[in-house]
Amino acid sequence: MSAADKTAVEDFRRDVVEPSMTKLVIIDFWAEWCGPCKALTPLLEKVAAAYADKGVVLAKIDTDKNKFIASQFQIRTIPTVYAMHRGQLVADMTSARTESQLRTILDQLLKQLPIDSEAADAEAELEPLIAMAEQVLADGDGPRALSIFDQLAEMAPDHPAVLSGRLRALVAAGEHAEAEALIAALPPELAKDPGVARAQAALALARTAPPVDDLGPLVAAVNADPGDLGARFTLANAQMAAGDRDAAADGLLHIIAADRDWDEGAARTQLLQIFEVVGLVDPWVSAQRRRLSAVLFG
Repeated sequence: MSAADKTAVEDFRRDVVEPSMTKLVIIDFWAEWCGPCKALTPLLEKVAAAYADKGVVLAKIDTDKNKFIASQFQIRTIPTVYAMHRGQLVADMTSARTESQLRTILDQLLKQLPIDSEAADAEAELEPLIAMAEQVLADGDGPRALSIFDQLAEMAPDHPAVLSGRLRALVAAGEHAEAEALIAALPPELAKDPGVARAQAALALARTAPPVDDLGPLVAAVNADPGDLGARFTLANAQMAAGDRDAAADGLLHIIAADRDWDEGAARTQLLQIFEVVGLVDPWVSAQRRRLSAVLFG
């Protein structure tokens, strides 16, 4: 990924993904040369302003200046308009070209999504603390991340990002039984949250990839017989459990390249599960998806 692409990703996370944690973000993919875009954008700005007190914001993405972002969303034509909430696309609004149509879609979304504009400011205060805890978790310090998420849970026990982070921290800290009990006790509305699904994926991955004290024998087995895909799969799982997701992805991609149907596609299934645990909007996942596409279709 180039430096420009990295900057674009960070800007997108700051301007689109992070606001979507508490608000409904309308994403307008446009370009300067696009006539229909010039007609639609002012209308989007008007409607977004009218719904601002209901927790709606507008983010405009120039596809010429953000080609990497546009490619990640598979933008083929413009204008393309999506709605995002809590980091997930929740609606394709591209077909709406009048103020009435836009308002109808927004009214429907606001009825379905848990957007509380009055609580948005309070939740915004949690965002940097959640980001800090997520960074600690990404760095592989499960116990410390769990300690931080425990404190956040006292402040906002039903916050989906806090709940998801705490569940994944429990898994990373080896507290699998507590994580399972917490998931089982969730009310239906929280159990369906994408963040909880991410935590469930982390728990499932932990079951299939338990920690190994010494990777040496596994590495030796692969070196002794590079064609032993079973040994390579075991090593990749152990590497993921040890926090080395790069090595794990390398091993799984090697298996897929050698035999994509090996063990009923176990390597691809495992890799996709890793993607879900890391987070589908994470730049690392985007890079690995491109590698997977090159193996499958290149």
